Order: sequence, then C-alpha cells, then structure tokens
Amino acid sequence: MKTTTRILLCATLLVACNNENPTSEIINPNKDISIMPYPDTKKTETIDTYFGTQVTDPYRWLEDDMAEDTKAWVIQENEVTKNYLSQIPYRNAIKNRLENLWNYEKFTAPYKEGDFTYFSKNDGLQNQYVLYRQKGEENAKVFLDPNKFSAEGTTSLAGISFSKDGSLAAYQISEGGSDWRKAIILNAIENKIIGDTLVDLKFTGLAWKGNEGFYYSSYDKPKEGSTLSGLTQYHKLYFHKLGTPQSEDELIFGGDKTKRRYIDATLTEDERFLIITAANTTSGNELYIQDLSKPDSPIINIINNFEQEYYVLDNQGETLFIYTNLNAPNYRVVSTSIDNLGIENWKDIIPETEDVLNVSTGGGKIFANYLKDATSLVQQYDYSGKLERNIELPAVGTASGFSAKENETELYYSFTSHIYPPTIFKYNINNGESSEYKKAGVDFDPSLYESEQVFYESKDGTKIPMIITYKKGIELNGHNPTLLYGYGGFNVSLTPTFSVSNIILLEQGGVYAVANIRGGGEYGEKWHVAGTKMQKQNVFDDFIAAAEYLIENKYTSSEKLAIAGGSNGGLLVGAAMAQRPELFKVALPAVGVLDMLRYNKFTAGAGWSFDYGTAEDSKEMFEYLIKYSPYHAIKQGVSYPATLITTADHDDRVVPAHSFKFAARLQEYHQGENPVLIRIETNAGHGAGKPTDKIIEEAADKWAFMFQNMGISYKD
Repeated sequence: MKTTTRILLCATLLVACNNENPTSEIINPNKDISIMPYPDTKKTETIDTYFGTQVTDPYRWLEDDMAEDTKAWVIQENEVTKNYLSQIPYRNAIKNRLENLWNYEKFTAPYKEGDFTYFSKNDGLQNQYVLYRQKGEENAKVFLDPNKFSAEGTTSLAGISFSKDGSLAAYQISEGGSDWRKAIILNAIENKIIGDTLVDLKFTGLAWKGNEGFYYSSYDKPKEGSTLSGLTQYHKLYFHKLGTPQSEDELIFGGDKTKRRYIDATLTEDERFLIITAANTTSGNELYIQDLSKPDSPIINIINNFEQEYYVLDNQGETLFIYTNLNAPNYRVVSTSIDNLGIENWKDIIPETEDVLNVSTGGGKIFANYLKDATSLVQQYDYSGKLERNIELPAVGTASGFSAKENETELYYSFTSHIYPPTIFKYNINNGESSEYKKAGVDFDPSLYESEQVFYESKDGTKIPMIITYKKGIELNGHNPTLLYGYGGFNVSLTPTFSVSNIILLEQGGVYAVANIRGGGEYGEKWHVAGTKMQKQNVFDDFIAAAEYLIENKYTSSEKLAIAGGSNGGLLVGAAMAQRPELFKVALPAVGVLDMLRYNKFTAGAGWSFDYGTAEDSKEMFEYLIKYSPYHAIKQGVSYPATLITTADHDDRVVPAHSFKFAARLQEYHQGENPVLIRIETNAGHGAGKPTDKIIEEAADKWAFMFQNMGISYKD
C-alpha cells in the first residue's frame, strides 16, 4: 500500500511527553499484576438450526438481563475487571489528568424561542449540561437543571421542543441512559409544569401544533422479555392534546393499519403542513403530508417505497422543498408544488455534486454543508437555488449548525477538528461574516500538534481516507502507542471532532487515527451500500488495511496498536480482532453488535437489516453472517489481543447480551497472557446522556488498560 495523497490539515493539541520504550523488549507487561480467575460461566445445551445447519449458543442464558444468575455473573465479571484495573499504578493519575482537562466551561450554540434565547452550559465537571435562557441583555438564568433530576446525575435531558410562540415547551428525560423517555410539559414563560407527564415514548421528537398540543411517536411496551431487551416492532404516531390524559391521545398514523418500525412527524415552520416519514429499516423512507390549514384534510402519500430517503426541509406557501437521494446518491434539494407532488414534477434547486450534501435552513436561506473527503465545505443559497456565497471556515474540520427561524438575520454554528476545540461562531446571514462567539477553554495548545489526511489502498484497491493526529516532531520509528478508531455503517460519516479524552494519548507521544471506511456516508449512498449485507467484509478489510498502513509507514507496530469502536464500531472491532488477532495488541469494543445471528431479536434491532441482512433471509446470508459474527468467529486456542469490552446495564439499543456472550466465549477460547475483561456500567445506556463522572471513569480505565498492555509508563 502507498500514500497517494497527503493533506496537512491544521495543528492543535496539548504539550506532553514522548515515549521511547521499544515494545520488542516487553515480554509480559502484566507480570506484576495478578489477574483474578474468570468466572466459571455455565454453558447450556441451546441449539438453533439455520437452513439445515446447527449452531450452538451455550451462553444464551445471558440474554435474560433480569435473571438472578445473569446479575450474579455481571457482579463477578465487574469484580475481576475492577481488581485488574486497580492494580495499574498510574490509573488514578490518568483519571486526575482527565478531570483537570475536563474542568472548563462548555457551551452549546444559542437559539431563540419566543422572547428568549436558550443555550446549554456545563461549568466543568457537572454530570449534565444545564439549560439556561436570557431575555435581551438580561443575565442568563437557569431554565432546566438536569443535575437535579436524580441524585446520581444519571437522568438526562433528552431533548426539548417549544411551541411556535415560545410560550409552551415539552422536554424529554432519559433515566439511566434508556431509550425509553418521559415527556414533561411546561408553561415556558413561568417555567411551571402543566398537565400530566407522558410516559413510554421512544425514538421520537415532539412537534407542536400551535398551543393545542403536539405529535409524538412510541411503541407498545414489549410483552415478552424485559422492557430493556424486549422486541419493539411497530411505531405509532399520536397527538397529545393539552389538558387531556395520555390514554385519550389520538392515533394519527401507524399501528395495525400501517405497520412501520420508525415513524417521525414534523411541522413546517408556518405550521401548515404535517410531514410524516415512515420506515422499516434505518435506510430509506416513505413520505406523507397533511394540509392542516384545511379541516379534515387527509394524509397524502407522496412516496410509497423505502428505496431512497426523502425529507421536507421547508415550504414557501404552496411550494415544498425536499432533500433527497432519489437519482442522486450524494443527495440534492428539489422543489415541487403541493398540487403536483409526483416526482416527475420535481425541480432541482441544489443539484447533486461529487460531494455529499447535508442541508439546513435559516433566515430564508438554504445552507449546503458538503462533505469534502470527510471535512466540511459550506455554501449559502437562496430558495431559487442561486449560490450566494461560500462560507469561510476557520480551518479544515467539521462545521455544524447553520439553522435558525425564517425571520432571523443571524445564526450560530460550531466548528471543530481533532486539534481544534469546539468553538461557536456567530454568523451574519446578510453579509456572510463570522465572528467568534464562545471559544473552548480547555487546557490545550493547538500549535504543538497536527493532523494529516492520507489515502491508503484497501484489499480490493479502493482508496480510503484516514486522518492521523499526533504531536509535531514525532519520530516514525514504529514505537508510538496508537489508537485506530472506526465505525463503518448506517451511512454515518466520521468527521474530524475534538476529544478531551484523546489528549491523554497525544500528550504521551501517541497517535490517533480515524479511518473513513466503507459503510459510512463520507462519499454518499454508494459508499454506504458498499459496506452492507454481503459486502460487509469490505468494512473489515478497510479497517485492517488502515492498521497495516500505520504499521508499514512506521507510525506504530502491532505491539503498540489498539483498535476501538462503539455500537456498529464495536462489531467492527470484534470482527477485526477475530480475523487478524496478531495485528493488534489491544482491542476496545464498546456496546457492540456482536451476535449477528440474533441481533434482530432484541429492541429495535430488526430495523438494522438494511445494513446487515438477517440469518433468516437466505442460506447465503446466514453463511455470510456467521463467518464474520464476532461471537461465532473467535476460535478456541487462539491468542487474541488484550481486550476490554465495555457495555451498560441500561443499553436498550444494543442490548448488553451481545457483550456478555462475546466476553464469556472469548474468555473460554482465548489462549495466552493477554487479559480479556468486560466492564459493565450500571445505570447507563448506549451512551447518550451519560454523566461526566462515568465518562471520565470509563476513559481512565480504557487508557490505563491500553497503556498497561503496551508496556507504556504513563508520565505526568
């Protein structure tokens, strides 16, 4: 493999010490640490048959997260893990450093609702961000403090929606990280709770219709299994009328008549049109519209298939503006009339280009945020499709935001990169000028670090971009501790983002690499599809090739290379370590999808079938899945990397059973001195809303585990 392009991005991060300890001298980095025996995990005679092939699943019992024997197993595994981590001599020093780094004021971009401007702020180490508001030039006051929602800081604010005039609000809370939500309604002017609390909401926004009430979506609670792991099948869209009990909420769409797994509702800003998207998987959706200005107007189907994606951005009177990848894998914006909704009448407003398009609106303008090799390029258009200007960004990185109400003359956006701490800018929509609004106060010197983008060849010759970040002047001698991160799925793009946690690695002379592998959205739907179903192996090949590139170009060596990823990225790590165990020293699969034969049996997992396929689809699909499924692909008697699996007891998106079963089998099959541990967080979920103290604890454990198994001596 060779580098075809090297693009210097920008330089940023914090001063640190270099490590010069050659790994070749290390025989057993854990010789001074005693590892408790792994639990004697019982095995049961559980056998499934797929197209005539029998598959044993001896750890099936761990899928029952409410069972007493599962709870006992979790306690035992956590005891082993905690005992090991507590013996790492510098683990507390890493934690202290993280606390110091994290302890600075953090802000989100402001937005206006009625007469108030709202923003969120964290004083430094608060477990949850606090929502503030201010009127004009008055001092900002606390509006909602999620740190008071629960004693442990584990109940988080999971979204808030205001009525158009800003006088009413409804906010969602998540308890213990669960995807199940409660909605609490406020008189926003007086900041007082009104009406009943709505319960059992999931995967939903809240769309206000005047001051009458709002639309929301949810599922029936599972009848089998626990509420955290039970299968959720069909979404239902309801309208809640203020002052009435939730039991009387009107079913608007879905249910038995229109069975869809995901349903979402929004209103155009003028509140004339109700827009409904409906889907059965995470890719592709139907589109429906209802004209609320006409009494008893029907819900009209605009698109009746799930082959592409369609979202109504805005309207101007009778004209709708739609963002879609129909006949445009990199997306485009089209317009059409409410009287001529057929796709044959759609007119390009912003045509497809070679770069992937994301869009937002504000101040009567359309903002086109393009992905140019996984970094942002932003342009401003009017509603006729006329390009008004390219927006000058402070560096090469990721810009987000560019959203405001139609009557606003300014908006706010955020900019970041791997070496550019998140900074909020105020943007004048009329003249295109940006000014710095809030700069991150992290203890960090950008001039000492740099990021570069390289393009390497995967197994089939496809060129893959990767951004590599490190301290300036680093010696490419193959001895640098390196963390390779990836995702590779669900059309998700990994764009440059600053991480306080990563400073720990970089200031120790380490390297952080992010590979933009197939399955993601960095180059549009073609790039996504190239990493789905029976092309999923491309994702793992791309990731393995990234590791080989880092080794061949002397950034690191196999003895100093760790891999990490979460959720679908946890699958990536599990598959990569199963296929090439000798290539990596440390593996950090987080909240991973690790049993590919049964992922669709839990919560909303069936909706992931566009990316994965299911074992029931066909004999060919079953054979493809079982070959790379991490739980099934690990082999007895093989030496695997030092592995720290992380999950949480309230993860009801990727249920912890995936990690439980994988850990049990890996501990059984692994041969060698590398530890295989599982860290199971309590009162936490898939990641969103996790308290700061839990984030810091987990980060400290991961870095300590990685450094320990690479033979790195952490230096203050």
